Amino acid sequence: MELIAGLSKLKTLVNTSLAFNKDVYDQERLVEMQGIIKDLVTTYSTNLTENEIQRYFSSDVGYVTPKVDIRAVVFNAQGKLLLVQEKSDHTWALPGGWADVGYSPGEIAQKETVEEAGLDVVPKQLLKVVDKAKHDYPQSLEYVYKFFILCQADSEKVSTGIETSDVTFFTEAEVEQLAISVQRNRLADLKELFAFYRNPWQTTQFD
Repeated sequence: MELIAGLSKLKTLVNTSLAFNKDVYDQERLVEMQGIIKDLVTTYSTNLTENEIQRYFSSDVGYVTPKVDIRAVVFNAQGKLLLVQEKSDHTWALPGGWADVGYSPGEIAQKETVEEAGLDVVPKQLLKVVDKAKHDYPQSLEYVYKFFILCQADSEKVSTGIETSDVTFFTEAEVEQLAISVQRNRLADLKELFAFYRNPWQTTQFD
């Protein structure tokens, strides 16, 4: 197990224990453990800012569960895949983001595609659910499930949003030449989606 992944799991266990353990002495020890874990993450996480680390350690309340990342999969009539370019690092990804309370997964796919690509879509099928920690994504503090949802668009008229600098439909060959946002979706994910377009599978892929 990677060091950061191990510390992330340990932090989850400590936070969950804090939510349910009522012994004042145990709580003191758990809070002290939280501080040690935070110091270790700060020391060994080279790709995270102080604000990101602080947000991570203050975000979980009660029983800690995985975060959910929703990705919208949109093909045009020519079989090209919709990707957006992130302003933050200029990499390319499927439209998407964290699931919000009060929205269904399909509604998040719709919402994110409008906000990032200016495109109205209708969710049609849950293609796959991925446990990020069990695949070759970059290490992450959060434990994440990724939902890939096939969506249908009535047009190809797109526009950028607050977080995106470009929006384009790409062929599989063109995608292979892009700087892909591997935290959001790997090239392997995108190639699997093109394979689905050519030969749709009937059941949801998972794990």
